[in-house]
Amino acid sequence: MEVLSFSSLAPIYPELFLAVSALFLLMVGVLRHDSNLRIVSWGSVIAFTIALFIMSKSGVDTGGIDSGSILNGMFVQTHFTFFMKVLVIGGLITSITLSVQYLQQDNIMRFEYPILVLFSGIGMMLMISANDMLSLYMGLELQSLSLYVLATIRRDHSKSAESGMKYFILGAISSGMLLFGISLLYGFTGSTNFEVIGTTLANELSLGAVIGFIFVLAALAFKISAVPFHMWTPDVYEGAPTSVTALFALVPKVAAFALIIRLLFVPFAALSDQWFQVMWLLAFLSMAVGAFAGLRQENIKRLLAYSSIGNIGYAMIGIVAGGETGLMAVMVYLTLYMVMTAGVFGIILCMRRDGRGFENISDLAGLSKNSPWLAYPLAILMFSMSGIPPMAGFFSKYLIFQASIESGLYSLAVFGVLTSVVAAYYYLRVIKTMFFDDPVDKFDSAIEVSRKIIIALALFVVIAFIFNPSPLIEISSNAVRGLF
Repeated sequence: MEVLSFSSLAPIYPELFLAVSALFLLMVGVLRHDSNLRIVSWGSVIAFTIALFIMSKSGVDTGGIDSGSILNGMFVQTHFTFFMKVLVIGGLITSITLSVQYLQQDNIMRFEYPILVLFSGIGMMLMISANDMLSLYMGLELQSLSLYVLATIRRDHSKSAESGMKYFILGAISSGMLLFGISLLYGFTGSTNFEVIGTTLANELSLGAVIGFIFVLAALAFKISAVPFHMWTPDVYEGAPTSVTALFALVPKVAAFALIIRLLFVPFAALSDQWFQVMWLLAFLSMAVGAFAGLRQENIKRLLAYSSIGNIGYAMIGIVAGGETGLMAVMVYLTLYMVMTAGVFGIILCMRRDGRGFENISDLAGLSKNSPWLAYPLAILMFSMSGIPPMAGFFSKYLIFQASIESGLYSLAVFGVLTSVVAAYYYLRVIKTMFFDDPVDKFDSAIEVSRKIIIALALFVVIAFIFNPSPLIEISSNAVRGLF
């Protein structure tokens, strides 16, 4: 039995700090109520920033980022988990920064909003570092319960309530599938620890364990909205407040992807022949649905929902390809996807006239003439998301397809290129609407500085990657090596 001491808990200091910060900010919000929304929001941003510093500092204090496991092997810290946590914290900071002005404009003056984002962030970080099925489940549920509430936080709005209810019901089903899969794995391997499960499956492969694995993978496929577990995504994206949609698009899928990668290449490495077929099919279906279903969308949030489904399919190609090259491509792809999505939602949140938000693609008509400082950044980001060279999105897809070809997955690579061409239509349609349709009324010009900074940073990263992709590729490669 491991002897606990405060110094031995160094790898989990960031999560502990965030938990204490969340409780403190909750008390601040209760005492001052909704008048303190901005204070609690920016306090949450500061808490995430400090947690990021603590995470890097604790890695140094313990002799490097690869600081082993704690809590009897239930929690691990490696280069891979560190990298993915940095992405998650960056996405959470971005989502809160984008939401502050939006919450005030739409009179969602609820201090609980940033507190829930904090708790969901703690769950994501625990989930990424989970090394046991029980810690995995606890982190996943902490994230999910917070997101259920956020989806329906606009209680007087029927679409928000509907989206939250759909998300909750389907999420509960996926949680049940996850628990059932964990129980089967425990029954046939005798443990919930990742390493023990991996060793047992490598020595003796049983049908019951394979079935349990399928249930676990199906539950996690729901979290990343992979087809055919995607049915909640368009409705929740459209019905939830736009700032919550931005959060859904930016962070939870990255955390779930990190967990899926660790599961497939640590405890379930011996089942590679089984999960290869499942992931191949999920990638194929997700690319197809994301490309073709997006063609008919008029609401830009639903369009981005199907875009996210397609992008998840491309990222899964890297997992199917496997190896350091494939997983490096996945991490580069997820990083750039998060950055591009942050910039796009920063602009979508600016789509307001007379204080009222708009969400249809037709509302962008003539934007290049009315608000060129919004139209041109959105055009650059749309070109990048569509994968048109020489934008950053092209290179991220190139890395994915290159990894698939090196692994002999020619059919999946060809289909990915074809669906990417199809999906380019709805990205280019947005650009056509902005630059060639007759102008409509101007959007409101009052935009918070923090939102402008997010858009500018997204553009900077997308453009800088074109000229110097090496740093991100090298960091991703170093992070992946820890898995092998």
